[in-house]
Amino acid sequence: MTDLETLRSALREPPAEEFAAPDLAAIMTKGRRIRRRRRLATGAAGVAAAMVTVLVIVGAVALKEPPSDRRSIPPAASASATPPSQPPPAPAPTSPAPSVATTAAADLPMGDVIPLGIRGEGGRELVIYASALDEPVLPDIHFSLQVAYRNDDGTFDALLSTNEYKGSDRSFGFHATDGGELIRGTFVPVFGYFSGPAQRITSTVRGKPVEAKTAVWSEDPAVVIFWFDPADVESANVLSPLAAYDAKGVRLTK
Repeated sequence: MTDLETLRSALREPPAEEFAAPDLAAIMTKGRRIRRRRRLATGAAGVAAAMVTVLVIVGAVALKEPPSDRRSIPPAASASATPPSQPPPAPAPTSPAPSVATTAAADLPMGDVIPLGIRGEGGRELVIYASALDEPVLPDIHFSLQVAYRNDDGTFDALLSTNEYKGSDRSFGFHATDGGELIRGTFVPVFGYFSGPAQRITSTVRGKPVEAKTAVWSEDPAVVIFWFDPADVESANVLSPLAAYDAKGVRLTK
């Protein structure tokens, strides 16, 4: 018998010990754990690349999964765009969470503070007042209206601010009508102001006449601040239309 025939005969003989079948379930579980760790440890670029490389080797040699299954495993080249020799980038700084602001310098009342006859959060009184406004893009608008809580110590917690945004803040007519929404658990009534000699301000809601409460601004008697009872007007969108009348009952607006 030649050496070649001896080699062929040896290859035909069964192995002395049978090899156990691979535990596919255990290998799959291990592969899923590797992928989960990669999603969690996003900053460890070198570790992630090494684990994905091991996963690719296991999948190619032991699992022999169909191509459709292997596509769900991210390739080692896409593990991270940062080379292992470089440290991971530092996280971007985050801004602190905003807190409930009390009266800022720009929100201090100009003139008298007007109570609205409404109690809100913690039983605090709801008030309205004008405050200074200085915006270079609004050269002819110098004040806004603030609805706020009045605190026991004399400070204010602003809820809603509104102002005219075009032309002049003292031009004849209605300005800055807003409100009619729930803010911090308190319903802010529909409010605004009229520039002109108004004594009464009215409107209609679904055909029903409603009348606003009014107060003359102490800084300028030509400005009349108004607001509606929430029981009568639930939103500025339901008013149709606003109307102002002088002391003789003459309608000032069309």
